[in-house]
Amino acid sequence: MDQASIIRDLLIWLESHLDQPLSLDNVAAKAGYSKWHLQRMFKDITGNAIGAYIRARRLSKAAVALRLTSRPILDIALQYRFDSQQTFTRAFKKQFAQTPALYRRAEDWNAFGICPPIRLDSFTLPTPEFVTLPELHLIGLTQSYSCTLEQLSNFRTELRLQFWRQYLGETKTLPPVLYGLHHSRPSQEKNDEQEVLYTTALEPKHVPTNVQEGQPIVLQGGEYAMFNYQGSPSGLQDFILMLYGTCLPALELTRRKGHDIERFYPQGENQQSEAPTEIHCDYLIPIRR
Repeated sequence: MDQASIIRDLLIWLESHLDQPLSLDNVAAKAGYSKWHLQRMFKDITGNAIGAYIRARRLSKAAVALRLTSRPILDIALQYRFDSQQTFTRAFKKQFAQTPALYRRAEDWNAFGICPPIRLDSFTLPTPEFVTLPELHLIGLTQSYSCTLEQLSNFRTELRLQFWRQYLGETKTLPPVLYGLHHSRPSQEKNDEQEVLYTTALEPKHVPTNVQEGQPIVLQGGEYAMFNYQGSPSGLQDFILMLYGTCLPALELTRRKGHDIERFYPQGENQQSEAPTEIHCDYLIPIRR
């Protein structure tokens, strides 16, 4: 196995073990090399020192936890292997230029400081189209669920389909455009979870007569970064996580307050048929440049 393949496998392993002890001795044992040789190889392949990279990724994961849960800062610090809140705050401020408490309270979410995971496979960064939307009036149904950050991908993939079926009821042919609106906030019941609010919505002119009653939804106008997704339903959530973890930091964008918008184009598919194997979706993130 060539060195690039070894480091590629190691990067994948590191990403799923950032909350575990990762001393150089442990990582070297996993890779099967001396720590001195591994450090040289990692730097040659990625351009990063392995210890600094692990710390930057841990702090990036901690930043997401600060924004999306209400867990105490000390708990987050300990999860990502910092020995005290003071040590964590010092390291966090160095990477994000503000304290964890200020980062959590900020109204906008600036991508500055987020360290994306290194990808050694061929990877093309999705290019957004910057669009300004007018105020949009929809009819929809909002539902919520709570989950940990680790459960987020599986929950959203399963519940999207469930929520759409509940909202559309017995409608046989799907409208030409479906809107999925979602935002999250720290759970008020469990501080290690987030509450996700997901709204299934349609333009008033596309609401079938047999769809259950919905509530008027007003989407505020503003600028969005619009990304196009075409692929399997199960891959959409990984795509969204990649937008937040890699694209927004790379493009130096700030997420402003508001809903993320999913626009699906089902092309007259039958609602009663089996789940589609491929979906076409515009994913819009409210941003400030």
